[in-house]
Amino acid sequence: MPFQKNDIILFQGDSITDCGRNYADASSLGVGYALMAGARLGLQYAEKNLTFLNRGISGNRAVDLQERWERDCLALKPTWVSIYIGINDTWRWYDSGQETTAAEFESSYRDLIERTKQHLDARLVLVEPFVLPVPEDRKGWRQDLDPKIHVVRELAREYGAVLVPLDGLFAAASVKAEPAFWAGDGVHPSPAGHALIADAWMKAVGAIS
Repeated sequence: MPFQKNDIILFQGDSITDCGRNYADASSLGVGYALMAGARLGLQYAEKNLTFLNRGISGNRAVDLQERWERDCLALKPTWVSIYIGINDTWRWYDSGQETTAAEFESSYRDLIERTKQHLDARLVLVEPFVLPVPEDRKGWRQDLDPKIHVVRELAREYGAVLVPLDGLFAAASVKAEPAFWAGDGVHPSPAGHALIADAWMKAVGAIS
C-alpha cells in the first residue's frame, strides 16, 4: 500500500497541473489530472484520510518553481511531492526566444529536489513533460524538449524518485487515436489526456496495476 494515514499529496507544476484551479480556495484541485487522481485515490483509500493539494501555476518554468518553492511546497509539509514541469522551458524558446538550456533546467530541477529532501521526509514523483506533433511546428520542439525529458529521467534515477514516463505513453496512445484527441495543441491535454496522466501517475506510485 503506497500511502500512509494522513498523507498530504502535493501536485506541483504549470498549466497542465493548474488546469483551472481556484487560487482563492487552498483545497481546489482544478479540473485535470490532479482532480482525477485525487478523487479516485480518496475513494480507494478512504480510511487513510489523504489530503490532496494543487499548486500548479499556468506558464511556470522550473525557475518559477524555485522562486515559490518555500511557500508553495515546503511550508505545506507534504509527504508526497509530485513535480510536473518542463514544457514551458521549451515553449518560451519557440514563442519568445527565452531559452532555458538543458543544463539550466537540470540545475533548477535539482535545486527543487535538494531543498525538498533537506526539509521534508517526502516521496518524490517526477512527471516527464511531453509534446505531440500538433500543430506541425511542434515536431521541431523535440530538439529542445528531448534533452529536458532525459534530465527528468536521470534525476529520477539518481534520487530514487518515482518516474511517470508520459512522453512515451502519449506517443503510444497516439497510435490508438490521433494526437489531437489527446492534446489539441500538442501540449494541453484533453479530458482523455488528463485521464491518461492520472492513470499513469497512479500506476507509477503503485496505487493501481
